Amino acid sequence: MADGGGWRPPRPCEAYGAEWRLCRSARHLLHHLYAFGERPACEQWRRDLARCREWEQRRSAEARRSLCESEWARVQAAGKHPPVWTPRQSPPAEWHHPLPQEEDK
Repeated sequence: MADGGGWRPPRPCEAYGAEWRLCRSARHLLHHLYAFGERPACEQWRRDLARCREWEQRRSAEARRSLCESEWARVQAAGKHPPVWTPRQSPPAEWHHPLPQEEDK
C-alpha cells in the first residue's frame, strides 16, 4: 500500500482551489475585516491545494499526512466555539399555556 491504496483526499482538489480563491476575494476580505478586524488567513488553503495536487501526481505520503492534519485541525477549530444559548434542562413551567394575543389596532 505504498501508493495509498484507495485513500482519497478529504475534499477534491477543486474544493481547496475554490476555498483559496474565495478567501482571496475582495468581498471576503472586506467581510473578514469588518467581522474580525483582521485580514483572513488564506495561506493554509493554498498549502492544502498544493498538497492535494502533489498527492494526485506523486501519491506522496507527506502530502497525505499534511492534508489529514489540516482537515483534523479545521474540524477541531470548528468545535471550539461555545453555543450562543445555554440549553435548557427542562421546559418552562407554563409552556402549555396559550400565547398572549396581540391587540388589534
